[in-house]
Amino acid sequence: MILEVKNLSFSYDKDRVLEEINFTYESSDFLSIIGPNGGGKSTLLKLILNILTPQNGDITIDNIPIKNLKNRFGYVPQDTSINKDFPINVFDTVLMGRIGQKTFGFYTKEDKKKVYEALKVVGMDKYEKRKIGELSGGQRQRVFIARALVCDADILILDEPTASIDTEGQIKIYDLLKEINQTKGVIIVSHDVNISIAYATKIAYINKTIFMHEGSIAKESFYQTLQDKNRHICPVEVIADNICNHKNIKWHTK
Repeated sequence: MILEVKNLSFSYDKDRVLEEINFTYESSDFLSIIGPNGGGKSTLLKLILNILTPQNGDITIDNIPIKNLKNRFGYVPQDTSINKDFPINVFDTVLMGRIGQKTFGFYTKEDKKKVYEALKVVGMDKYEKRKIGELSGGQRQRVFIARALVCDADILILDEPTASIDTEGQIKIYDLLKEINQTKGVIIVSHDVNISIAYATKIAYINKTIFMHEGSIAKESFYQTLQDKNRHICPVEVIADNICNHKNIKWHTK
């Protein structure tokens, strides 16, 4: 399955956020999208998800406009904060992902089977009766990923899925996503540059326009410039500038 973005532009009022975005994504890829705050990363996801409508350009899957397609994406949004006192368990939280597939307003045996399968994939099947507010941040993210999986989507899209999780938990989530990528596409927006690019087969740097690259050379250059002399992570703009000027890397700027 091929997702294609052509000549995509978008503005909020008169503020241009994205300009002439072009790229192709195949569902076998693990795409990490990085860039500065306000650079247009989340806006791009909303356009792909058909939450926002492009003002210029086209987004298609296998040459079919996304507005004519349903249930091709599973989405894990950036803000998954919940009321921990809300009395809903893990199973019912994931079951909500089947709302679009309900028959005559009821969940079927097939719906419930899909929930069990998704919980097993993310390693949360033993927690099905646990209240969602009793889980750790990493466990909740696994549940939200399961909820995105049960809609039978071809591509899983995640916006900052590990923002409030410790490093060990982040790695577990990325290991899970890498496994899911064996059968589904994975597109992730992340501020955790050093972790996200370690798992990526494609890297996109977005700051109004897009720089796109794939392969191990980009990763190697990223790793060389991730840390400054005090071993603190460099700002993503510094990393991207270094990579875009790296003599062994041919970035596609469109």
